[in-house]
Amino acid sequence: MPESDNDRDEIQIRVRYAETDRMGLLHHANYFVYFEQGRTELLRKRGMTYRDMEDAGHLLVIVDLGCKFKKPAYYDDVLTLRTIVERVTHVKIVHRYEVLRDGVLLAEGHSTLACVDREGRPQALPESLS
Repeated sequence: MPESDNDRDEIQIRVRYAETDRMGLLHHANYFVYFEQGRTELLRKRGMTYRDMEDAGHLLVIVDLGCKFKKPAYYDDVLTLRTIVERVTHVKIVHRYEVLRDGVLLAEGHSTLACVDREGRPQALPESLS
């Protein structure tokens, strides 16, 4: 199935000093924060927010998350985060992420989110995400 414009987005992120370690590198944990930012903006591009979904009783929880680091990012780098919807099932969404600096791939990641109700039971994704 070909990707639509609603299935991908790119945002720019500048690495802040507080996000680096003693070696001056972007700390690995912050890549996952960036991935969440990418998912949030992709959802916003579709005209929704996490708050709207949660208020409607649809909670998205991470069930799988990973990142492969290829090259370091440094303080004050301007990064491009590409977020792509890879697959959607009845209750899950799989995203792929690419972190680039000047077109060079620094890291690639993935996440799988499952839709659950307030009691943590799996439920169908909202129609707007399927």
